Amino acid sequence: MSTLVVVGTQWGDEGKGKIVDLLASKADIVVRFQGGNNAGHTLVVGGEKVICHLIPSGILNEGKKCIIGNGLVLDLEVLIEEMEDLKKRGVDITPERLSISEKAHIIMPYHKAIDLAREKAKGRGKIGTTGRGIGPCYEDKAARVGIRMADLLEPDTLREKLDSNLREKNFYLKELFGEDPFDLEDIFSRYEKFGKILRPYIKEIGLELESAIVDGKKVLFEGAQGTHLDVDHGTYPYVTSSNPVASTAATGTGIGPNRLDSIMGVVKAYTTRVGSGPFPTELTDEIGDYIQKRGAEFGATTGRRRRCGWLDMVMVKDSIRLNGLTCLSITKLDVLSGLKRVKICVGYECDGERITHRPANLKRLSRCSPIYEEFEGWEEDISDIKRSQDLPSEVKRYLKRIEEISGVPISIISLGPIREQSIILKDPF
Repeated sequence: MSTLVVVGTQWGDEGKGKIVDLLASKADIVVRFQGGNNAGHTLVVGGEKVICHLIPSGILNEGKKCIIGNGLVLDLEVLIEEMEDLKKRGVDITPERLSISEKAHIIMPYHKAIDLAREKAKGRGKIGTTGRGIGPCYEDKAARVGIRMADLLEPDTLREKLDSNLREKNFYLKELFGEDPFDLEDIFSRYEKFGKILRPYIKEIGLELESAIVDGKKVLFEGAQGTHLDVDHGTYPYVTSSNPVASTAATGTGIGPNRLDSIMGVVKAYTTRVGSGPFPTELTDEIGDYIQKRGAEFGATTGRRRRCGWLDMVMVKDSIRLNGLTCLSITKLDVLSGLKRVKICVGYECDGERITHRPANLKRLSRCSPIYEEFEGWEEDISDIKRSQDLPSEVKRYLKRIEEISGVPISIISLGPIREQSIILKDPF
C-alpha cells in the first residue's frame, strides 16, 4: 500500500501530530487536507516542542515533501510566521519541500472580525469557536465569493474580489455588530506582499500527488480535529467548519478516493474535548482532574483547559464506520498509570433504552448515561517500555478489550509525547 490517511476518532486532540511525525519517516510525502490554524499538532523531537498549525507534521523529518491541500483555509500571517519559525530552528523550508495548493482559500481579516463578533454576541450560547475566522472563510467558499491562493498571483483579481467582499463585510460588521470597517487599500497592500513571498510555493498539488502515487511513492495524509467535530457527522453545532473524516483526504487534495489505501484512526486512551457541547463520559471529579493534569490537557492552539472523561467506544465505533478505519493507534496510555480502576464506555442508556450509537439530537444525547465496563488499573510507569510483551497485564487487557469492541486491530501504541515512546505492532503502510 502506498497511501495512508490518519484521522482523529474523538473530538480532536488525540495526538495525531505525534503519530504523523512518527510515520513520516516511512513516507515520501505528507499532506494536510482540511481545517486551518484552529488545529495545533504538538511534536516533541530531541527534547524540543514544536507546534504545527498549518504545515504538515512531517516537516521535521528531513527530506520529506510536505503539501498543504486545497481543503484548508489559510491565515497567511500564521503560515508565514510558522515557516520563518521553522527556518530559525534549522528546518529546510523551500519550494522543493513545501507546496501549497493554488485552490486553498485564504482567511481574511474580516473573517476573524466576524468570527469574534458573532461569538461575543451569542453570550452564554457561544459554541466555543477559536475565533480565527475558520467558519466565515468556509462560508465564503460555499457562497463562491472566497479568495484563493491563485488570486494572489493576479493582483487585479485580488483587488476586485476584495472590493466586492468589503462592501458586504463592512456593512455587516458596522451595522449589526458595531465593529470598525476595514480599508481596501490596507488589506490589498498586505496581501499583495504575502503573494510575493508565497508565489514559489503555490502549485497544482493534485497533479503532483497523482504522479507520486502512480510512481509508487508513499503518501501520508494528515487530518486535523476529529470525527465528532465534523460539520456533517459531529455533535452539531458544536463542531468545526470542515469535514475531518477520511474521505476528505481525496476532495481536500485533488485525487480520487480509490487512491486511499489504508486509514488509521487515532484513539486517545481516554476522551477529551475543548469548549462547549455534550460529553457523556465527562469526569468532573478528582479522577477527571488527575487525567487533565497528568495528560497536560490544554489546547495547543487556544490554551484552553480540556474537559476529560473515560474512553467512549460508542464514539470510536461511529468513527470506524464514518472513516472506514483499517487500523488504530492508541495514544496517551501512560496518562492512565496510577489509577486503581479504569473504565470503557460500551453503550448509552437513554430514555430506558440501550443504544450503541451517538444520537444526532443533542437534547437526547444530553439525556444519555454511559454504560461502563470496569478494569483493574496499573501503577507502573509504562512510558519507557519498548515491547508490547513487556506491558503490564492490566494494560494488555485494556488494549485487547478495545480491539474486541472495535473489531479493528491496533497498529501503534503511544506511551508519551516523543517519537521513541512508541510501540509499532504492525507497519500501517
